[in-house]
Amino acid sequence: MIYFDYAASCPLDEEAAEVYIKASTEYYGNTKSLHDIGSKAGTMLEHCRQELARLLAVEEKGVYFTSGGSEGNFLSVRALLSSTEKKGKHIITSIAEHSSIQSVFQQLEDEGYETTYLPLDNEGFIHMDQLHASIREDTILICIQHGNSEIGTLQPILDISRICKKKDILFHSDCVHTFGKIDLKPIAQVVDSLSISSHKFYGPKGVGLIYIHPRHNWQPFFPGAVHEKGIRPGTINLPAIASMTVAASKAYNTLQQSQSHYRMLRKALIQHIALANQPILVYNADENKQIMSTIGMRIKGLEGQYVMLEANRLGFALATGSACSTDQLAPSKTMKAIGVPYKEAKEFFRISLGRSTTLKDIEELAAALLKITH
Repeated sequence: MIYFDYAASCPLDEEAAEVYIKASTEYYGNTKSLHDIGSKAGTMLEHCRQELARLLAVEEKGVYFTSGGSEGNFLSVRALLSSTEKKGKHIITSIAEHSSIQSVFQQLEDEGYETTYLPLDNEGFIHMDQLHASIREDTILICIQHGNSEIGTLQPILDISRICKKKDILFHSDCVHTFGKIDLKPIAQVVDSLSISSHKFYGPKGVGLIYIHPRHNWQPFFPGAVHEKGIRPGTINLPAIASMTVAASKAYNTLQQSQSHYRMLRKALIQHIALANQPILVYNADENKQIMSTIGMRIKGLEGQYVMLEANRLGFALATGSACSTDQLAPSKTMKAIGVPYKEAKEFFRISLGRSTTLKDIEELAAALLKITH
């Protein structure tokens, strides 16, 4: 089977896997233990923190390790809200955010917060005028993901950040789908917090990080937590952190090469589909505002689930949307956010590319999609 679902999860990089085993067998001490074995593990932990801070060009004391993107989003939002001195309970996000953001916002609404959910334009971007119009005197937090997980559009984070700073509003960005694909240094400089997840860039599952700017004096959400300065409870998963660090460094070292590879494959797929003159719609923004490896599509008249199952039968693994919500019968959140009617929204499916994806794979996938249309 040919894999086209890298946006859901990547295979573990071989070098990262070797480091995972080495850390598990040689750096097995608890990082909080005071003996030499614990100190050895603690030293490795801080080395990983320093390296990941370097990749983001941020202060290492603002880097905290988590179990992944969902927990990272939850902890970031909670930490920022605990740190603000501004009065108010109004928060802003988009309709298309990851389910972990939507869940924490629903929880906050039960606690008395009021949320404004912004739609997207037909290419998947925030309407900046609507964002401006939604801001109130009591707006204290905005959460907008950097890269859409279904169609890959990149939100204008720098522009949003300028508005937030001017209005004294905290700003969190979910960067799970862009770390390792886009240089996040410019983004990390302007947000109050961000989150990433290891398995999206060939690291192990169950580990990620958040960056919270050190100027924020956040309060622990979990009482009595001691690891990671109290941001979360539980013994540190050092093998996974070390493995993630290797995968992250490799992703950054090969960033330009990967971007060129994905750009070439994306253009090839779109060309094959265009030449066939079939009712296949590709969501494709300007390449400077797009994750090249994420391709959202629809075949008019066919539900995305049917396309996915037929593709699976033909030997291709693709997705009907975000892996965190594929067990739900509702259509894609992104399709809803950009105003696609319910029936057409259920036609959505996603193709995502990886390092090992070849031009031959693209040609075979295009042929399979055309076969499915007949």
